Amino acid sequence: MYTTLISVPQLQDLMASGQPLMVFDCSFELMQPDAGDAQYQQAHISGAVRAHLDRHLSVQKGASDGASGGRHPLPSRETFAAWLGSVGLTPNTQVVVYDRQGANYCGRLWWMLKWVGHEASAVLDGGMQAWQASGAAVESGTPPALHASNYPLALEKTALIATENIVKNLARPIQTILDARATPRFRGEVEPLDPVAGHIPGALNRPFAMNLDSTGLFKSPALLRTEFETLLAGRDPATVVHHCGSGVSALPNLIAMEVAGLGRTALYAGSWSEWCSDTSRPCAQG
Repeated sequence: MYTTLISVPQLQDLMASGQPLMVFDCSFELMQPDAGDAQYQQAHISGAVRAHLDRHLSVQKGASDGASGGRHPLPSRETFAAWLGSVGLTPNTQVVVYDRQGANYCGRLWWMLKWVGHEASAVLDGGMQAWQASGAAVESGTPPALHASNYPLALEKTALIATENIVKNLARPIQTILDARATPRFRGEVEPLDPVAGHIPGALNRPFAMNLDSTGLFKSPALLRTEFETLLAGRDPATVVHHCGSGVSALPNLIAMEVAGLGRTALYAGSWSEWCSDTSRPCAQG
């Protein structure tokens, strides 16, 4: 079972083994929501299922089945499980997710699978770029329709934190907020998406792209551990709650901490977009 990262050679071996496997292409561009579909149509790993951030991994803001707030609200576990069933996923299947954006979007699906109890999910290290650089085969267009299944919910294997818990534990040692947005946004110097600039008071900043090396692969577990421990400066890794702008780009940090051997930490999926929507909540800058 692969539960965090899987390399290109490991995925190739898994494909050749005949074991139950599903691959999902989660490519997405935040400012061009249809770009990921075009990228998928042009080339994708053979048999990969399309997973779109807006259509499959989020619900409309204010939807009755939303499990979080913010710009990309999570669907309920039941709604998400129904989609997994519609594409034919079964509980004994190894899942591999990838994108072309540095694990920014496929990390969302990786986390959501754990959320509905599917532990056998892994991120393709290096994404589509690493797959194509290896010379591995790709296909274009739309794959054949899949046979639907009835995907059963299981116990959650991740922690989803609500806004009221963030508020209650502000400035308490049992909570360490880790913000994955770019540093200028964290400091409040710019804010291209949300109505308020700044960050949750007391939060630490680690832009999600810091988890990758110059080749687009995740850094080594030892280096990631050193970097996170330096940032935490003695804080217990188990207290970390990850967030970003809308609960998507926070996931590379969460994955990296797990790869580093620091445990599976929590996610505030509503993130800054939910936090700053209420003017009574404190906001910090600098």
